[in-house]
Amino acid sequence: MIEVPKVLEGSQLINAANVLGRLQRRSPACGLPGDFYRDAGIYDLELNLIFYKEWLFAAHTVELGKTGSYLTLQVGAYPILLTRDRDGRIHAFVNSCRHRGARVCQESHGVAPKLVCPYHQWTYELDGRLFAARQMGSTFDRSQFALKRIHCEIVAGYIFICVAPEPPDFTATRRQIEPYLLPHQLTEARVAFESTIVEEGNWKLLWENNRECYHCARNHPELSMTYPDRPTITSTAADQTVLAHWKGCEALGLPSEFQLSADGQVRTTRLPLVGSALSYTMSGRPAVRKPLSNAIAPRMNIGALLLFHYPSSWNHFLGDHAISFRVLPLGPTQTQLTTKWLVNRDAVEGVDYDVEELTRVWLATNEQDRHIVQENQIGMNTPVYEPGPYSEVMENGVRQFVDWYSTRMQERLVGENLTDVV
Repeated sequence: MIEVPKVLEGSQLINAANVLGRLQRRSPACGLPGDFYRDAGIYDLELNLIFYKEWLFAAHTVELGKTGSYLTLQVGAYPILLTRDRDGRIHAFVNSCRHRGARVCQESHGVAPKLVCPYHQWTYELDGRLFAARQMGSTFDRSQFALKRIHCEIVAGYIFICVAPEPPDFTATRRQIEPYLLPHQLTEARVAFESTIVEEGNWKLLWENNRECYHCARNHPELSMTYPDRPTITSTAADQTVLAHWKGCEALGLPSEFQLSADGQVRTTRLPLVGSALSYTMSGRPAVRKPLSNAIAPRMNIGALLLFHYPSSWNHFLGDHAISFRVLPLGPTQTQLTTKWLVNRDAVEGVDYDVEELTRVWLATNEQDRHIVQENQIGMNTPVYEPGPYSEVMENGVRQFVDWYSTRMQERLVGENLTDVV
């Protein structure tokens, strides 16, 4: 596995002590101060204490469908490589050659019988073992230079990774999300369309915007056709309509009731769409003729299963398709959002679905949110920005996310033994 990152030291330690004190004193009724969304030092702490320590959603297993399939992504300073070997196993590595450090795989995805570094042609097996290194001398021991492994967990078609030397226990997360996901049969799906955009805003702004629909009616006309903006949809509460929907879906064998993990990191719930809508389309009719899952009857009104897993993913699962969103920070004020639409693997484009209809609502919504986040960031960049109070009616979800963030940061900062510099 990868080595332990350096502990906080020097000016970074002093900055960490300052951040800890401010988080301990913050009012939970309001948002975070502006520099939490723009300061490079705080961003650095977030990488080290959250993104380098938590389980992160990386990809879907169906994206590595063939022997030799590989996929790459970047988590802060870590280039990541996912592969499927000849035995069907999925592996995660640091995408850095053990010779001089070049990325072994430079494309976003592909298929190869072996992994060949383009710099000096060191060649690796799909399970990370070094296969060949030319002209290295008779004393060179290939067995000592396998690719560095990263922790990898697979659940119901989702691949999670963790770059920490000792990752958090994944058992509770698996226990919570697996029953919700399994009926949707995502291991039998395929990615019909993928979109990656760069948003000019801090990663937390993307999450805060996602965790409320206070802004939806005015800003998301396409989404509002099918996605309800009632306070109970994004909060931790439920109204009678939601309760009735849970009861109906649970009777059909679909786990649906609201669950929030003990630490606030994972949320699962199944919610009704607007009126008789069955999918995120302008008409509310399914975008895909073939149901996503053979376990769920066609035209069954199951609404949308919503899953979030801080800090990297939120997801929607419907009767005809599923949508995953992956959040990866690029800098203090820049974030990458990757969206993937999954359909039944036997669904034929142009026959069973039209890509434009399938993606219209969320492509429009993502672009609208991109503009919202950018404007939000510009306003927060002013030195005189002060956070106002949350709406007690509409922003419980935002408050829950910020509470999780604040708690997690404090737990990790306390672990850095900052008492001597406070």
